[in-house]
Amino acid sequence: MADTPADIEGLIALMARLPGLGPRSARRAVLHLVKKRGTLLLPLADAMREVGTTARECVSCGNIGTHDLCGICEDPRRQNGQICVVEGVEDLWAMERTAAFRGRYHVLGGTLSALDSVGPEELRIPKLAERVKDEEVTEVILALGATVDGQTTAHYIADRLTGVQVTTLAQGVPVGGELDYLDEGTIGAALRARRAL
Repeated sequence: MADTPADIEGLIALMARLPGLGPRSARRAVLHLVKKRGTLLLPLADAMREVGTTARECVSCGNIGTHDLCGICEDPRRQNGQICVVEGVEDLWAMERTAAFRGRYHVLGGTLSALDSVGPEELRIPKLAERVKDEEVTEVILALGATVDGQTTAHYIADRLTGVQVTTLAQGVPVGGELDYLDEGTIGAALRARRAL
């Protein structure tokens, strides 16, 4: 808009590049931040500056932290021989919210994709093989998406890891899900992953 100062327009344009925010949502967010300058905008700017200088990728698993090793990799209680392989940090954080997994993680940084020219070397697959050999890993849990690329990546990894048990997450009916609303692939996966009660 012609009436909006250039620096505010610049902030709106940057915010609109964030996932889940388009130009209109970014404009509303920036307007709200400006109105709450002292309690929201300035503390947010300080926090972003701090994270911008301290955040780094864990050299072992690929998680985001503030040291070379993240808190999970540094925790000796997490050395139980299990590594859970995920596509991205957001997946690692989702797994951690469940508090169901107490081992270590490995973030691939994506999935194999011939269309996008993403091969094993563009991902952290060689590092995973190195960790399996060096860290006395007994089980690798593949927690990748149920997409074509996710399943291709899972099969590629499983074929290349030897001397270690490779498992995958069960797939199927979500908690609270009704069969009538599910697609055939999900129902089929749930049927194949059935277990005794």
